[in-house]
Amino acid sequence: MSQPLAERMRPRSLDEYIGQKHLVGEGAVLRKMIDAGRISSFILWGPPGVGKTTLARIIANKLETPFYTLSAVTSGVKDVRDVIEKAKRGTFFSQASPILFIDEIHRFSKSQQDSLLGAVETGTVTLIGATTENPSFEVIRPLLSRCQLYVLKPLERDDLLELLHRAIASDMVMKEKQVQLEETDAMLRYSGGDARKLLNILELVVEAESDVPVVVTDAKVVDRLQQNPLAYDKDGEMHYDIISAFIKSIRGSDPDAAIYWLARMVEGGEDPAFIARRLLISAAEDIGLANPNALLLANACFDAVMKIGWPEGRIPLAETTVYLATSPKSNSAYMAVNDALEEVRQSGNQPVPLHLRNAPTKLMKQLGYGKDYKYAHDYARHFVEQQFLPDQLTDKRFWHPQANAAENRLKEHMKSLWGDKYNE
Repeated sequence: MSQPLAERMRPRSLDEYIGQKHLVGEGAVLRKMIDAGRISSFILWGPPGVGKTTLARIIANKLETPFYTLSAVTSGVKDVRDVIEKAKRGTFFSQASPILFIDEIHRFSKSQQDSLLGAVETGTVTLIGATTENPSFEVIRPLLSRCQLYVLKPLERDDLLELLHRAIASDMVMKEKQVQLEETDAMLRYSGGDARKLLNILELVVEAESDVPVVVTDAKVVDRLQQNPLAYDKDGEMHYDIISAFIKSIRGSDPDAAIYWLARMVEGGEDPAFIARRLLISAAEDIGLANPNALLLANACFDAVMKIGWPEGRIPLAETTVYLATSPKSNSAYMAVNDALEEVRQSGNQPVPLHLRNAPTKLMKQLGYGKDYKYAHDYARHFVEQQFLPDQLTDKRFWHPQANAAENRLKEHMKSLWGDKYNE
């Protein structure tokens, strides 16, 4: 059986590599290291199909160094140690350290990541990790501190078009079919910036045609994908299309739609941690202060999924999905922090009022630090009116309570303390 088109079109050199100019273009940071022949350990973070694995292989070929690869889905601690031992035996003084490429490194457990630390720190291996998830959440801090982090972006329209034209011009199967790209909008739209997904769609459409030449149109693409909804890389679809529908259904208070999109992700093999993390974000961003218990439940859901695993993890995910979808909604906290961040960017580092400053030294006390601060618990209702914002921002408001039962109570409480300040 012949290789898929995406594999046949995998670039072998940086000159063939499409996209990520901010990393591998002329004069870019990663390109400079590669050209110099020495690289440090790093992690590539980006969506599926943007060239993480390809880039790692190109670097190994360019540096002419041994290249070992592990999949975090199938490898254990023993596999990691075995590869490190092979790397030690295969290292010579005259060459760069062997490269250890770990795909989906975010799926490695803490103990698996711990087993890498010594080899990375001593330079026994140069680690290249690839992840679709935020490394700040998924990679242990000691390992992350030993690696540079490079962010890969979804491919842009021009990149995708270049890839399409290169495929039909250079691939033997595409040339035999005499493929003609009459329309490309549908392919580009469905690909979502994912090169592998784009080539899978092209191959799917071309293989369905018996006539030569094959003329690719938007109508043919849509029709073929409707017949084969998961045939063109379900992982890309899960991350970009279905997760969007899932979150928007929760935000729109439609539990039936939310459960349906959850089922699509579960059936499609989505990482349960990814779903649970999105529920946490939704609870904070979309439900917020209208029902603060939503965040507690979402956090408990995340813990439960991590403890009980799959397939039982679908049950707390479903419970939390329905709870969030049926909860009252508020984004007042989300809007408040965004407004405050915008103010900080505009007004800069405003000085902290003297009475709010800590005074751990005698000199600070002499300078007035902490003077006239009023300790709220010394007053009735544990409140006394005083200034907490910087002098230039005393009249600023960032949090604006929204119309729901929980925030109405909060608003009335604030009015009872601050008076006219919370009359809106």
